Amino acid sequence: EVQLVESGGGLVQAGGSLRLSCAASGFSFDDYAIGWFRQAPGKEREGVVCVSNRIDSTYHVDSVKGRFTISMDNAKNTVYLQMNDLKPEDTGIYYCAAERTYFYCSNVGYQYDYWGQGTQVTVSS
Repeated sequence: EVQLVESGGGLVQAGGSLRLSCAASGFSFDDYAIGWFRQAPGKEREGVVCVSNRIDSTYHVDSVKGRFTISMDNAKNTVYLQMNDLKPEDTGIYYCAAERTYFYCSNVGYQYDYWGQGTQVTVSS
């Protein structure tokens, strides 16, 4: 059974940092890319970052470039999202998701096969 469990969300002041974790089970990172998405109240879900382990490729939406870093620990079956210099507009529920692909990861949610339950990130100004 495929499972994705996010953790690490919380309340932080603008300029602060958080590290989100996505613990994965039931599949291999060689067969699936991992993406982080977020959804703010009243807004559409947005693809933030993703990583394709097989081809060592990542994607970052422009608004987080230079601030967010995705990394993967194969031994722990865990993907991390390090978020630095957080801004109030980063507030939202953050989800990790798995996409079966052998190529580049996608920033489009419907292409993902499995989703976690989400973790809330709130950035105060």
